This record gives sequence, C-alpha cells and structure tokens, in this order.
Amino acid sequence: MLTDPERHALDCLDAAALHRSLLELLAVPSITGSAAESELLHGLAGQAERLGLEVDLWQPDLAELRADPDFPGTEAERSEIWGLVAVSEERDGPTVILQGHVDVVPPGDPAAWPGNPFTPRISGDVLYGRGTCDMKAGVAANLAALAAIRASGVALAGRIALHLVASEEDGGLGAFATLRRGHRGDACLIPEPTALNLITANCGALTFELSVPGSAAHGSIRTAGVSAIEKFLPLFAGLRALEAERNASRDPLLAGYEIAAPLSIGQVSSGDWPSTVPDLLVAQGRYGVLLDENPAAARAAFEQRVAEVCEADPWLRSHPASVRWSGGQFASGRLPAGDPLRAVVAGADADVVGGAVVERGVPYGSDLRLYAGAGIPTLHYGPGEPADAHTSHERVSLTETVQAARTLIVAALRLTGSSATP
Repeated sequence: MLTDPERHALDCLDAAALHRSLLELLAVPSITGSAAESELLHGLAGQAERLGLEVDLWQPDLAELRADPDFPGTEAERSEIWGLVAVSEERDGPTVILQGHVDVVPPGDPAAWPGNPFTPRISGDVLYGRGTCDMKAGVAANLAALAAIRASGVALAGRIALHLVASEEDGGLGAFATLRRGHRGDACLIPEPTALNLITANCGALTFELSVPGSAAHGSIRTAGVSAIEKFLPLFAGLRALEAERNASRDPLLAGYEIAAPLSIGQVSSGDWPSTVPDLLVAQGRYGVLLDENPAAARAAFEQRVAEVCEADPWLRSHPASVRWSGGQFASGRLPAGDPLRAVVAGADADVVGGAVVERGVPYGSDLRLYAGAGIPTLHYGPGEPADAHTSHERVSLTETVQAARTLIVAALRLTGSSATP
C-alpha cells in the first residue's frame, strides 16, 4: 500500500543516526525543572536549524503562565522554562505536529540501577537508561522521521511541525506554553511509549495535599492528646472507598486496567519527636480523573468525601481536615470518535511494521489532553512499554524505535497529503 514518495522517504531513514541521536539525548540528565532540561532544548534547536526548519526557541514568562486561569500546575521548582517549535516551509495543506517531551523523572535510589542511570547501556537490541522509553526514544524517532522526509525531497502539501517541550512530567507546562504562544496544527502524534499501539484517551490526575490536625501530648500520656496519624486512618479508608465507587464502571478503552482512575497516597509526613503525640499529618498524593470528567467535579467529590468522614468523627467534626490542590493538575483527554487520525496511523503501522495495532486508553495524564483540549486531534504511538517508564529498569527496543520512526514518516506524509517525489 506504500506510494513511491513514501518508499523514497523510508529509504532515507538513517537508523544508525537515530541510534546515535538517542544515545546523545540520554546522556543529558534533563530532570524536570533542572538546567539540563533547558540545555537539551537549546541543543535540539541547533539540530532543527541544521535541518533547514523555521525555529522558534523562546523563554515563556513563568509569572504570566502561573497567572493563567488554565495553568496546569507544576511540582518541580523552576526558575525558567523554554519552548521549542520547528516547522517546515509554509504550505497551504494541513499541519501535522510531531510532539515530544525532553524532561525525565529523577532516577530514584542509585543502588537500584546497575550503573549510572544517565549512562546508556545496550544489551542486544535493548537500550537501558533513564528516559529511554519515556520518552527520548520517541523524541529521537520524531527527529529521524523529519530528517528522512527532509532528505527525501518529497514535496509536502502541508507542513510538519516539531513541538519539543519541557515539564511534561509535572503537569505539562511546556505544552501549555507552546499552545498559548499560538502554535497549532490539524493533527498531533506523540510517540510516548505504547509498544506501537494506539493510545487515544488518557485519564487525568490531580495532585492533592490533605492536612489532618491532632493535639500534641507526651507519649507517656497519649490519651491526653489526639494522634493525627490515627485520625488519618478513617480518612484513608474513606478515600479508598471513594476510589472503588468511582471505578465501579469504566470506559471500554480502559477495560484492561484493574483501576482506571487510581487514588494513591505518595507521601506522608507526621510528628517531630518519637515520644510526642503528633499534632499534624500531611498526606500528598494523586487522584485519578475519569475520562470526560470535569476536574472541578472530581475535586468536589474528593472534598465531599473528606467532609463526610470528618462529620462522622467527633474530633474531626470540630477540627476538620483540609484539602489543598497542589502540583500537576491533569485533565483527561481523548481523540474524538470517528476522527481519521486513528485510521491513518493504524494504516501506516500496518504498511511498514506489518502488525495489527490495539487501541486503548491509559490511566495516567499526558500532554495529549492539552492538545485535544485545544481542538487538535491527538494520539500516542511510540516505542517502549509504558510499564517500564519511571523504573530502575527503564528500557526500549532499538528495533521498535526504528519501526516507530518509519510509521511516523508514512503517517506524516499521508496526513499532509504529500504526493510527489523530487
């Protein structure tokens, strides 16, 4: 089913250069909010210029973004953020966005890794290291696909826009800033790890902080005080019950998950002395947003459950726990039913990989929801298993990365309506 221009562009894909590019990306420890995040975007801007693309590298105003009523929140401390968009020559046809984030999560316990997390290791076809599948393999595939199309000389009826962003891991501020700058397109492909399947919907996630009051006392007369830890227990049980109620039914795209919209406590701090009854407990976590659910309605359900638990407890009734919404605030998002983007990408995969893709949704937040919210049909299709992301064994198949780049080439050409060889 491949056309001659598509075959020509595929022949121009340099797999060895793709692998080298990925190794270079992995060697930069671009943890969310770090200086290396900005450093990497500046380096990629140079690559885009060498491809002959029109480059927009800018520093958004953080204060202005934070004041925006739709600010998506952040969790990492940062003093700056940069945006990078690189676009091919102006054409009258559709604009196709190849999007990817360059930031990665911290590596965690160094002892859990067999070596330096930012020194890539290759074992056969598998590449290990922080950021391999989430999502520097996808970024490298985007770059390689665009380089192949440029090298082929295939005439584009439309344009291809490369959106490379920061801060995806802690809320999506980079994508938010890119869209606020006015960069748009008619379709968006994000090669997040999907094992070369289609992710057309994602749930959201809201970061929360729950503060539970107690009353301090000497541990030897603990009954004279009220332990904030003990008062947290009924609240935890109430929130677990809320999670079960909210997940009693689920969208068919999320049928493969035990819990589609999890509520997870990630951090708990309480007490400042072993022999003192703690007078405060602070629990932080993430609260799943169901597909198509308004985040405001999700917050209201959470706050109502906390209020109900407090009302049922004599101490908490007069000393209620408080909720603060902090950090990343991910809404849900999905590709509209019947949108041709899914068929184009599935067809491109079938023609270059030869597989049969599976369409599904995922229980985590991503930049998909920001592009979809801006009215841009968006899906994920990329190399790597989602379960390997954020782990000490993070990895990606080199072969699968090349396959993803090949599919991106064909999909981009079809979406832009390209039809002529040089």
